[in-house]
Amino acid sequence: MPTLELTSKERSALRSAAHPLKPVVLIGDNGLTEAVLKEIDASLTVHGLIKVRVAGDDRQARIDMLGQICDTLSCANINHVGKTLILYRHGAANRIFEEKEAEVHERSYRKPSEPYTPKKLAAAGKSIKDKRRKKVDRGNSELVSKPRNASRPAISKSAASPSHNIPRRAGSALSLRAGRRSSTARRGS
Repeated sequence: MPTLELTSKERSALRSAAHPLKPVVLIGDNGLTEAVLKEIDASLTVHGLIKVRVAGDDRQARIDMLGQICDTLSCANINHVGKTLILYRHGAANRIFEEKEAEVHERSYRKPSEPYTPKKLAAAGKSIKDKRRKKVDRGNSELVSKPRNASRPAISKSAASPSHNIPRRAGSALSLRAGRRSSTARRGS
C-alpha cells in the first residue's frame, strides 16, 4: 500500500493536535511483529491520529520501523521525535476531526450597548442587576436614572463628628509632624 502524503500545513496542524495525546501502542524489544502491526492498524482505524512508543535505542532501527509501518498500513508519518512516532490515517472515524478543523471559530464580542456579564453568570443564564445602571422609560425615549444619593439618608453635621469626645487638632498632619503643637501640649512637657 502507498504511504499517505500530506502538505506541510496539514502536517503542522496534526502535529499540534497530537501534542496532548499519550502513546497508545508500545513496540517492545521483539520489534515490529504482526501483533503490533495489527494493534497499530486497529488504533489508526479507531482514532486516526496516534502516538507509538518504541523501546529500542537504535535510531536507524526506529526509522526503518516507521517506514515499514507507513508502507504496510497506508498511513502518514507526522513526526518522529526521539522514541515517539506520530501516525495519521484518513478514515470514517477521522471525519469528525476534519470537520472540527474546517469549522471557523469566531470570537464572540459584546456590543458596546450590552452590559458586561461575567462568564460564570452567563453560563448559568444570569446577568448582573446593578442599581446604578440607567433604566430606559418605555413611554419616553429619554434616559431616566436615579440620583446617586437618593437612597442614602442625609447625614447631619452633628452625626459626622466623632461621638467618642476626643478633641481634634487643628492643622494638617504635616504641621503636627513638624513640631507645631497646641498650647495644651506644651504645658504638659
